[in-house]
Amino acid sequence: SRNGRGGDVVKIREAPHLSKTSGKFRRTSQIVFGERQHLKSVLESIRRSGMPRTQRTAESRNLTRLIARRDQELNRINPAWDRKMRRARNAKTSARGLVRLAQVVPEDDYLLARVLTEHPRAPGELRQVFAVHAYAAVRENVARHPNTPSELLARMARKRGEPLWKLVACNPSAPADLRVRLRARMQGQSG
Repeated sequence: SRNGRGGDVVKIREAPHLSKTSGKFRRTSQIVFGERQHLKSVLESIRRSGMPRTQRTAESRNLTRLIARRDQELNRINPAWDRKMRRARNAKTSARGLVRLAQVVPEDDYLLARVLTEHPRAPGELRQVFAVHAYAAVRENVARHPNTPSELLARMARKRGEPLWKLVACNPSAPADLRVRLRARMQGQSG
């Protein structure tokens, strides 16, 4: 379709940063974290630059304030956000510890949900919860994780409206007969 200005309108599969109820922009942890990382990179660049000292000091001060605001915003989304993220990213965190983290993940903490579903020790019960998460990337992590229970993978493959079945088709934890059927379906779509 056309957008009224002569250009084509591109339909986006999912816009998790838009509120389903109000259509307003919702700042999730993934967005805020990305901004903070970018600001930290800019700050480091400014500190190493050859710009005049007073300008470097002023810009560094401003960037430090902006970074602190992003820290506050992350902690509003999920208190002690950095500590929880470190635990979720730690390969030594136990399955039980991951489940405890998952139990307190707020709706807008997409990044923590993604990291938890990627963790090699994430147990099936954690993936059961995140299999219906609002953010497609979280559901996709569940569908591709090699330790996702086969029953959950079978349910995800039946979901209409999103291509999770393609990820299930490639998951070694999916029942062999299901993988064969799904791969045949993929062949039918490509040929």
